[in-house]
Amino acid sequence: MLTFNYYGHACFQLDDGKYKLVFDPFLTGNPAATIKPEEIKADYILISHAHSDHIGDADAILDNNDAVTIGIPEVTDFGGEVVKTIGMNLGGTLNLPFGFVRMVPAFHSAGIAGGTPCGYVVGIGGKVIYFAGDTCLFGDMKLIGERDQIDYAILPIGGHYTMGPEDAAKAVEFLNAKNVIPVHYNTWDVIKQDPEKFKALVKNATVHIVKPGESLNLDA
Repeated sequence: MLTFNYYGHACFQLDDGKYKLVFDPFLTGNPAATIKPEEIKADYILISHAHSDHIGDADAILDNNDAVTIGIPEVTDFGGEVVKTIGMNLGGTLNLPFGFVRMVPAFHSAGIAGGTPCGYVVGIGGKVIYFAGDTCLFGDMKLIGERDQIDYAILPIGGHYTMGPEDAAKAVEFLNAKNVIPVHYNTWDVIKQDPEKFKALVKNATVHIVKPGESLNLDA
């Protein structure tokens, strides 16, 4: 069974029963966090960019896990404490024991000199998951949807720093995704959004509103 475990903001875990992938770990200082870094189990940590609200607890999670960190090389080297890393770049694909990871573009700032923001397309547990990272709406999302049939798109809807509900709904259309999970909203007032508004805007896909601390069976 493939499970999506949401920890608040843009931090979540994909768990196929054998491998655990954690994305954009930010728990310390995250008012929406429902778990402590030392409670996280991870085999891989995927980082979209080096802003503190996406990378802040990577080292803390690594202290308790023999995990591999994946990201842009400038980002995975950030802090200097990460031991096992796989640096990759836009357009690259990794074949890993659970499936594959493909790095795709995102439009945002990087949080570190030389860094590049990114998103990920991940094949795991018989599903294809697209995590947009922090980004605006961009036309090449259509190409991402053409390259892979997206089962679940995990998209920011908070606005201000990323696309808001209207643009995220258009992204679902561009991606031709079957399902969508909104993230990166309501952590602070500046990104306050009503996910039901987003749900009402989305056509031809199922919107799953997952609250921090909740899980979703992606096989259902």
